[in-house]
Amino acid sequence: MARRSTPDLGGSFALGARRVHRVGYGAMQLAGDGFSGPPRDHDEALRVLHAAVAGRVDHIDTAQFYGSGTVNGLIREALHPYPAGLAIVSKVAVGHDTRAADLHRGIEDNLRALGLDRLAAVNLRMPDPLAVPDRGFDAQLASLVKAREQGLADGVGLSNISRQHLLRALEQTEVVCVQNLFHLLDQRSLDVLEECAQRGIAFVPYCPLGWPLAARQRILDSPVLAELGTRLVATPTQVALAWLLDLAPNVLLIPGTRTRAHLAENLRAGDVVLDDDARAALQRSFPPGERRPTPDPHALRPPTGRTRSLGPPESPGSGDAGSPGR
Repeated sequence: MARRSTPDLGGSFALGARRVHRVGYGAMQLAGDGFSGPPRDHDEALRVLHAAVAGRVDHIDTAQFYGSGTVNGLIREALHPYPAGLAIVSKVAVGHDTRAADLHRGIEDNLRALGLDRLAAVNLRMPDPLAVPDRGFDAQLASLVKAREQGLADGVGLSNISRQHLLRALEQTEVVCVQNLFHLLDQRSLDVLEECAQRGIAFVPYCPLGWPLAARQRILDSPVLAELGTRLVATPTQVALAWLLDLAPNVLLIPGTRTRAHLAENLRAGDVVLDDDARAALQRSFPPGERRPTPDPHALRPPTGRTRSLGPPESPGSGDAGSPGR
């Protein structure tokens, strides 16, 4: 079968009041090594962003703490004034002593750096998905609800949460998206994905190609993905991303990259159609089940604009190989 001249991008799904293509772009990797500081190649970073929008990407995920503010600056430099219909989603991180004022200031920092009056959504990112949601969670969530009411964001989302967090949040407000770690080797958030699917909430898996790096390597080196890629005329990366799209119609992807070649590869994942034999082979090789806790690629401090990575910094010249593929 001949390929389309432009990527299909997996169809579309609702992101709150908007509707976006199911394959988007995650901007975290535009930061420097260890996800901090400026990019290795400033001009290529701008070209990647231009290529994403030219490829009809209309959902970009970012955060002010990516590259200590440099990533949001790159997005603004490359794309402002923004194309109509482009949904930019950001997040604010929660620490144990994070106050509502900190979260509000974090949202304003994102808007200022991006040159926006309003985000498509802002995610409340929890430090520990295993923590029991309490009144502190309620207060932090309320600060994002207030920001939405003030017109700073169209929707409120959650990140790094359990199903219990989601259900407690839904008692208090509408939730437009959930971002959780999810890939072939770590499917612990399957119950969250299923709850989101039942409620029509977008589920956005981060690190979709695996994290930590050993997991990513195991996924992309899998002979099963290689065999399926040969049969489906796709790369292992595209098969791994297509598996996520195939799980449920509410899955929105935000794979990240710092090169145009990998961006083009990622965008074509929406063209890959898995059949029953492919699904069965992937389930046999990567059965769902409890996985041991993995390091968080964000490992965020409270929203001060700084980030600390638990993963090893990428080695010079490693391209995307050392990155989580957010």
